[in-house]
Amino acid sequence: MEKLLKSGLVVVPLFMAVSVEAEKKETPNVLIIQTDEHSFRTLGCYRNILAESGREVWGDGVVVETPNIDFLADNGAIANRCYASTPVSSPSRSSFVSGLYPQQTDVVTNNIPMREDIITFAEELHRTGYRTGYIGKWHLDGGEKPGWAPARKFGFEENRYMMNRGHYKKMVEQGDEISVDGKKMELTEENFATDFWINKTIDFIQRHKEDAFCCMVSLPDPHGPNIVRAPYDKMYEHFEFQKPTTRDKDKAELPEWSYGGGAMENMPRYFGMVKCIDDNVGRLLDYLRKENLLDNTIIVFTSDHGDMCGEHGLTNKGIPLEASAKIPFIVYYPEKINKGTVVNEALSVVDFAPTILSLVDVKSSVQHSGRDASALLMKGKAPKNWNDVIFMRGTSSPEESKKVAKGKACWVAAVTSRYKLVFSEVPTEKPWLLDLEKDPMELMNYYSDKEYSHIVKELTQEIKQYGDRHNDPRVKNEKIVQEMNSILSEF
Repeated sequence: MEKLLKSGLVVVPLFMAVSVEAEKKETPNVLIIQTDEHSFRTLGCYRNILAESGREVWGDGVVVETPNIDFLADNGAIANRCYASTPVSSPSRSSFVSGLYPQQTDVVTNNIPMREDIITFAEELHRTGYRTGYIGKWHLDGGEKPGWAPARKFGFEENRYMMNRGHYKKMVEQGDEISVDGKKMELTEENFATDFWINKTIDFIQRHKEDAFCCMVSLPDPHGPNIVRAPYDKMYEHFEFQKPTTRDKDKAELPEWSYGGGAMENMPRYFGMVKCIDDNVGRLLDYLRKENLLDNTIIVFTSDHGDMCGEHGLTNKGIPLEASAKIPFIVYYPEKINKGTVVNEALSVVDFAPTILSLVDVKSSVQHSGRDASALLMKGKAPKNWNDVIFMRGTSSPEESKKVAKGKACWVAAVTSRYKLVFSEVPTEKPWLLDLEKDPMELMNYYSDKEYSHIVKELTQEIKQYGDRHNDPRVKNEKIVQEMNSILSEF
């Protein structure tokens, strides 16, 4: 009997081990690749679904080929209308990791620490047994620069290579010391930031490939300065970049936030940074294939915000126009997402946390402001009662915006898959309604067109309800309140 009991005791742990192993294999890994200030027009998968006028804005044939990022889109889901909550790094990143709007995380502009009690999607996954790690630019721990391995991890168990802020191109690691080198710019595939961060991502996965892992790598490129290592630095010098035609529009009645006269930055180097990113995504994919991890890994490719790159005569970000506010958002997960899925409904970075938790069947312990968009990704169509509207806001108060050219920071917008209604706090600017179907390059204001009056009313009501529900002080601005009340009283 004693021998039988001992034998039985041996069998039970073996059975349990098999069950745990089977469960582990069924649990998908999560890999998030986030870029910074990335124009969606530089990606082949987005050019394929854009209106013809928006495919090659820098000249005929002036494009970057991005086969590896395109692979994720072709074999997964691509969101055609995904937006930053605020098209600036810190606020958008706070919304992405938390599922909350910037004013709910305290991060309403750059270099503000995220609120201590925020529970991120990584914290939720870590609590269920995921091995979590963050690599690259963080930008949610205040002003420290570069700020290695912040003490507040927000659920990212391994954060040795988490860098609070900065766009350094050369990374130096000697023993336990990590530093940046901005003087001797001898860039190689070992020390250039994009390559360096991808190397660390592969190292993380290698350590945890037997576990369920969640790794987020945040690449500081293609944000300026537009510097990239060889051979990418000269790869696109043969192109004759043209200024986008949107810079030549009639400015007589345009809001000041919608145009400028600035010169484009070094676009051949910008293209080079994008190509370097795509090649490194290819390295990651090759590694996952070699380790038989690809099919059981949810891969998300996205960015924190866009870059005007000369469109409308502007550079960088911070405004509600597409090139600034719309971001790449691609999800690869062959287990649940059909290849070639195109999502045309409006999505926001606020929707990411509830969506990724739903995809991995983890019940959230907090109430998100964002929506669970997993059904859109998996079925390609909206579930019942889906409200096709998201909200964006500028970064600062009118006082703070004096530091920002032409008051670009003081706005709030409602966006659907077709329309975009923008209210500005600037006294001289009237509301703007954009019709992205009729006018994809955003040159016309349909706000005063009677045919659009019902759209203006509906989106105004949406913004008012958003402001009340999520306590956005921007919606309570006196001028904006007067404009909304005037619109709503007419019906």
